[in-house]
Amino acid sequence: MKTIDVDQDYLLATLRALIAIPSPSGYTDNIVHFTCGELEKLGLPFELTRRGAIRADIKGQMEKPDRALVAHLDTLGAMVRELKPNGHVAITPIGTWSSRFAEGARVTIIKDHGMERGTILPLLASGHAYGDDVDRQPVNWDQVEVRIDNTTPDKESLDKLGVQVGDYISIDPCFEMTETGFINSRHLDDKAGVATLLATAKALRDAKAEIPVDCHLLFTISEEIGSGASAILHRDIAEMVTVDNATVAEVQNSSVDGVTICMLDSAGPFDYHLTHKLLQLCRENDIVHRRDIFRYYKSDSASAIDAGNDLRTSLVCFGLEGSHGYERVHIRSLIALARLLGAYVRSEPTFRRDKFELGSINGFPHQQEDGSGS
Repeated sequence: MKTIDVDQDYLLATLRALIAIPSPSGYTDNIVHFTCGELEKLGLPFELTRRGAIRADIKGQMEKPDRALVAHLDTLGAMVRELKPNGHVAITPIGTWSSRFAEGARVTIIKDHGMERGTILPLLASGHAYGDDVDRQPVNWDQVEVRIDNTTPDKESLDKLGVQVGDYISIDPCFEMTETGFINSRHLDDKAGVATLLATAKALRDAKAEIPVDCHLLFTISEEIGSGASAILHRDIAEMVTVDNATVAEVQNSSVDGVTICMLDSAGPFDYHLTHKLLQLCRENDIVHRRDIFRYYKSDSASAIDAGNDLRTSLVCFGLEGSHGYERVHIRSLIALARLLGAYVRSEPTFRRDKFELGSINGFPHQQEDGSGS
């Protein structure tokens, strides 16, 4: 099977547009509208949940056993926790990330009416004022605050400005792509995955590819706070491939240039058969890939299982350095991932028996019995 041709310009343009839309968990309506607009351009029908998770449909030759690809639209962010007497704002994180990566970030405070710009700074922000104490202060969210770019010498002035406890704070992405193909930005997790998923759908449409079974594109809005794909799934989906980032680091085995297939994360192992099918598709299509284990990671797949869904899940990733901080990915990794997703959507179901929620032992698979592995 020849791999699909991925429109790199479309992928990058879509990624730039996604990155420019603030979408911390809980503040995702605008990026939902954008993504639905892209699906309309691609000619894909879709539906939304009450809160905005999206389910789009690519029609296959058969309805069952359905499969799904999922990526999340929400990102990390913060929220106003306290209006301080010094006219600055104490904050709390949205999602799990270190205040170490927040220091120095430019931000937008989203008020009930209007917005304010500012900077996240450590409490001791100047060596000229505090000397070596700036290097000795702890790293946690109690040690940072937002300095607003307005005249706010005290708490009362913040009140008059309309800044309130509970206002969302969007973190500037600082997007940059180098001539060497590296993309640097915050929020590549998982907007790079969303852009890759949309580019895959475009490639399948452009190639007029034959799809064996119905495939659903799922875009979730609360992965960073743990619920993820728990709400958008329906009982007709038998297998789901989650698209997210691989944690490239010295202690990991993830690929910067290709696809990383996760075998296990903090929620446990992924489906044996679906995972090995994806590995085989990589080998058959000469897609650069590695296997890895993510000990401190939980994805849309985990939330789907936690919600009681009986389906096969896997996790395929683009290589990302500095995850949940100032992140970096290479375009080669995104293209490799799109090629794998295209091969998967055009492949036969992992098991046709999976179209039944309950059935006999007939057709139920075996795993290795002699320990030889594959």
